[in-house]
Amino acid sequence: MDADARNAGGANAGKVYVPELVGMTVPAARRAGHNAGLVVTSADLDGTPLGGLTWPGVWVVTAQRPVAGGRADRWDVVVIEFQKVRDSETRDR
Repeated sequence: MDADARNAGGANAGKVYVPELVGMTVPAARRAGHNAGLVVTSADLDGTPLGGLTWPGVWVVTAQRPVAGGRADRWDVVVIEFQKVRDSETRDR
């Protein structure tokens, strides 16, 4: 079942599945979160934007809250932690 079918109608209308972001580069995690109907951000919502915190270089997601597999309201925030790595260490190249 694709994400659109899982996220459609019924008692869970307005709820979306939280995707697995750990191991993805930050840009890929942001896209995956957006495609699932969520906003991916750093812990400091009032601080430097995520793009500014993870540029330049390749940054990979090391943790997320809420964890993958649960459900959240559409456009809820998923907070990620991340660290800088080399290109060869990422899974979404």
